Amino acid sequence: MKFLSRSLLSTLVIAGFSSQLLAQEFVAGEPIGSVNEAGVRVPMSSNVKVYGSFHFSESCTFDANKNLVLAMNNATRGDGTENDGFVSLINPDGSVHTPKWIGATRDGLELHHPLGSAVSNGVLYTVDVGYVRSFDLASGQPLNAVAIPGSTILNGIAVTDDGTIYASNTRSPESIYKVTPNGEVSTFADGAPLAAPNGVAIDRDGNVVVVNVGDSAVITYNTDGEVILTEHAVEGGNDGIVVTEDGTKYVSSVRFGSVSRIRPGQDAEVIASGIPSAASMCYDSVQNQLVIPLNGNYALAFIPL
Repeated sequence: MKFLSRSLLSTLVIAGFSSQLLAQEFVAGEPIGSVNEAGVRVPMSSNVKVYGSFHFSESCTFDANKNLVLAMNNATRGDGTENDGFVSLINPDGSVHTPKWIGATRDGLELHHPLGSAVSNGVLYTVDVGYVRSFDLASGQPLNAVAIPGSTILNGIAVTDDGTIYASNTRSPESIYKVTPNGEVSTFADGAPLAAPNGVAIDRDGNVVVVNVGDSAVITYNTDGEVILTEHAVEGGNDGIVVTEDGTKYVSSVRFGSVSRIRPGQDAEVIASGIPSAASMCYDSVQNQLVIPLNGNYALAFIPL
C-alpha cells in the first residue's frame, strides 16, 4: 500500500488510502541469494558469509523472534526528499541475512532518512524527516505515518507496550514529543535539562529515559513528564541508550566513541572505547550483546556483555 502524498500529511495521521494506491503492493526483500544460469533463484549456501550492506546506518533494533538485527539505512543524505532509505536484516554474528528488506521495492513505501528505531508488539517504528513511521515486523508492510508538526530533526524513539511513542527532536525546539496510539501528538518535555536530546528508551518501570548530545546527562522522566532521576555517562555527546531488564543503562557516545554502563545506584564506567561515530545502538537479548551502528563508517559494532 502506498501512502498519500507528503503534502497532505503535514498534520495528519495517515488513515485512508485512495483506490488507485490500494492496487499497489509492497514486497519485502528476500534473504541474500542470486539467480543461477537456469534462471532459478538460489539462496546463498551456508558456507558463505557476507558482511556489510549498510549505507549510513544510524540506528538498529532487534527482533528476538527472527533473531535478527534490523539496521536502518539513510542511503542518499540529500535534502530529505530522496525516498531511498531502507532496512537491512543482519545475523547476530554481523553477516548479512537480507541486504534490503524494507526498501527492496518502493511500491507502497515512503522512507527517506530513517534515524532512531524501536520495536514493540510486532511493529517496527522509526523517525523519518518529520514523521514517525511504522511497519509490520513480520512482513515489512508499511502500516502508518504520523506527522510531527514543528519538528526539525526527529532523532531517537522509544515505544511502550501499548503503542505510545516518545521521539526526540535534537535541534531547536529541543524537546520530546509524545504520540498516543490513536495518533495524537503533544510535547512531552522541552527545555532544560534537555540539551540536544537524542536517544530515548523505556525503563523497566515504564519511565522515559533520554540522553543528550549536548552533555553527559542521562535523564529519567515519569509518564507525567517530570524529571525523577538524572545520571551521567562518563563522556558526553551521547546518541544511543539501552536499558536492560535489571535496570542497567548503556549509553553510546557518537562524538567520543565510548560506551558507558550505569548500574542502578552506581557511577558510570566505560566498557568500550574508540568506536567511531557510535550511534543509536540496540540490545540483542538472545546473544546478550550490544549492536552499534557507526553512521558514515557503514558498519556495525558488536559488544558482548
